[in-house]
Amino acid sequence: MPARRVVVTGVGMITPLGIGAEQSWEAMLAGKCGIRRITLIDPTDYGCKIAGEVPDFEPALYMDRKDARRADRFIQMAVAGSRMALENSGLQITEANAERTGVLIGSGIGGLSVIEEQLRILFEKGPSRVSPFMVPMMIADMASGFVSIITGAKGPNSAVITACATGANAIGDAYQIIRRGDADAMICGGSEAAITRIGIAGFVAARAMSTSHNDDPEHSSRPFDAKRDGFIMGEGVGTVILEDIETAQARGANILAEIVGYGMTGDAFHFTQPHPEGDGAIRAMKIALKNACLPPESVDYINAHGTSTPYNDRLETFAIKAVFGDHANKLAISSTKSMTGHLLGAGGAVEAIACILAMRDSILPPTINYEFPDPDCDLDYVPNKARPGVVNVALSNSFGFGGHNVTLILKKFSV
Repeated sequence: MPARRVVVTGVGMITPLGIGAEQSWEAMLAGKCGIRRITLIDPTDYGCKIAGEVPDFEPALYMDRKDARRADRFIQMAVAGSRMALENSGLQITEANAERTGVLIGSGIGGLSVIEEQLRILFEKGPSRVSPFMVPMMIADMASGFVSIITGAKGPNSAVITACATGANAIGDAYQIIRRGDADAMICGGSEAAITRIGIAGFVAARAMSTSHNDDPEHSSRPFDAKRDGFIMGEGVGTVILEDIETAQARGANILAEIVGYGMTGDAFHFTQPHPEGDGAIRAMKIALKNACLPPESVDYINAHGTSTPYNDRLETFAIKAVFGDHANKLAISSTKSMTGHLLGAGGAVEAIACILAMRDSILPPTINYEFPDPDCDLDYVPNKARPGVVNVALSNSFGFGGHNVTLILKKFSV
């Protein structure tokens, strides 16, 4: 059986810029920054005191209050994002299609806040006081598990954990599940809520985060800028509804885009640093282009991984040049992490949605805080302001600790 075409029919997004895909997207186009002083914990003793928190998130709007109390924040956000995406797509999960509808939502870290709280109870009150719900509240696969239970989706039910490539990997794997015929529809993406005491402390200790902009949070995440000094953690969720094209067309769905390419590779180099010659990133982009049967010249826009770390942005620029040659200078590239912060396991999914909406609206989101050119980062990063631009083919890069490299390619839908 020939591989099936897979289309996007719905999106759901919660970011530090807003609750809902349209609210987040409008803020991106306005060049707003969602990074502020941390309120979820007392950041006084931490090297980094700022993050991209989601304000005013109320899980009870999306799930039963009792269920919400038994779920970590990353699970609550996954449920909310999935409901938004389903509503956006108009897909109804019924007895007739439940077994052909699956869920694949990943998280880079899982329930850190639950782990912290239960460790405190263990050390202060003893093992008998640890919650019987601790394990299902914290394990990363429960984002998919909860969404499956709440929506009634009985098809493939899985999760991905590939650090900051998680969200993109989840969409890519779901794409492959539909493509090979194991499901007709998938709810997929990434969710993360790691702004906790141990989360911030761990990434600061790894020297991956910026610590020099605590008094100026809006200018802290500055991908590709010469004065970048690390990423800023964010939280949120990105979910999409993928469907086999015939299923989507049969129900009259509004098709937002088509997924045409998916590449993933391993650096086999270092547990936190990218390969010094961009080897894995280059191969991921080449594989995705090959799978899409598209030449590099067909790509109009790249939503870069663009973390604002010195290594990543330089090597991603190098990798783009290696793959695209002279066309690299004609590409529009932006890092929406400059506005959302780095959503870790949710980042790749949110950024794929940004590609879809850029394609829909023919407008390119900016890279804000691009002020001081870096000679090693000399491409068109759509600096500081959104601008009109036709996007027929978009590419989204996501790279993660452990040497995970993922590229998704999305195309404007045509019959």
